Amino acid sequence: MSFVKDFQPIALGDTNLFKPIKIGNNELKHRVVMPPLTRMRAHYPGNVPNDWAIEYYDQRSKRPGTLIITEGTFPSAQSGGYDNAPGIWSESQLEKWKKIFAKIHENKSFVWVQFWVLGRQAFPDTLARDGLPYVSASDEPYMDEEQRERAVKSNNPQHGLTKDEIKQYIKDYVQAAKNSIEAGADGVEIQCAGGYLLNLFMDPISNKRTDEYGGSIENRARFTLEVTDAVAEAVGWDKVAIRFMPFGTFGTMSGGRDPLTIAHYAYILGELEARAKLGKRLAFVHLVEPRVTNALLYAEGEGEYKDGTNDFAYSIWKGPIIRAGNLALHPEDVEEMVADDRTLIAYGRFFIANPDMVDRIEKGLPLNKYNRETFYSSTKEGYLDYPTYDEAVKLGY
Repeated sequence: MSFVKDFQPIALGDTNLFKPIKIGNNELKHRVVMPPLTRMRAHYPGNVPNDWAIEYYDQRSKRPGTLIITEGTFPSAQSGGYDNAPGIWSESQLEKWKKIFAKIHENKSFVWVQFWVLGRQAFPDTLARDGLPYVSASDEPYMDEEQRERAVKSNNPQHGLTKDEIKQYIKDYVQAAKNSIEAGADGVEIQCAGGYLLNLFMDPISNKRTDEYGGSIENRARFTLEVTDAVAEAVGWDKVAIRFMPFGTFGTMSGGRDPLTIAHYAYILGELEARAKLGKRLAFVHLVEPRVTNALLYAEGEGEYKDGTNDFAYSIWKGPIIRAGNLALHPEDVEEMVADDRTLIAYGRFFIANPDMVDRIEKGLPLNKYNRETFYSSTKEGYLDYPTYDEAVKLGY
């Protein structure tokens, strides 16, 4: 391991990034956020968080007043399709999450659970093994030929959700939110990005429906708004947030190729702001920047969409906004972003490699390099062994 080379950090301790802000009922002491980071360390069978996760989240919540958003978590078995990602529907899962939440709170930090529903990005053969259907917004198109072949071979073809199945998913989201709050989480974030189920309904590439969930921008946003309304009414609007990736192409989504992309997200943000004006404001909106369009395919700094910006969101949504996407190596851009007093900044891949990320951003300290090869491996290596800055210096970085 070593520090990132050819990177000149800037101390941001004197900027708004280290000004307190209230998010929901949480009084954050700064605006550096740990976003959802898939790590694939949960146990199979059962999608139960590994004991290592307690230490992992402990390490990254040591700075009091930090907002931690968990890795993507399945609200139900049907929501999943990956064996080593965690769920939050069973007692055995909740037992582990309670310990994780308690450890984060012991550090005087805050934890929000991100709900992850895979849709057509699930493995159809894994779902078939467990007697579960492989679903999307529509029967066609598949994400790619590999997914089609897996679906055909496992006799689990892609299936566009029926209206009754949509209602069941909404119930699953609601129950997962109740489970999360009862287990001690401070709030929940609805994943509506990355080519996963809600994003599949929103995007014209994947949504070919002809009913009230397809066609127009309003119809394609309906499922997302129904989930948001139901979850927020169940646990409180100040305990719910949502994540979007307007320019993302992961999962073969439209991104900036669709000239109506901004119109679509402007509509849904407008609907959320209209609710806010009636006293029903979500805790925050989380936006992935166009500088990251496909985090799995591209390394840091690759795949940027240069013809768009998320700045439009500020003229519509008037609540807090978390911005994420290749910002660790661009502190000069962060300085500009946090000049807006509603802005928080999420640092993803570098929060994996730097458990003391908040301190390093504040003081302008060098950053540990991350190892992409261990992001999703079932090992302690690349999970619990990244040093703090002081430890790194002692190790001779």
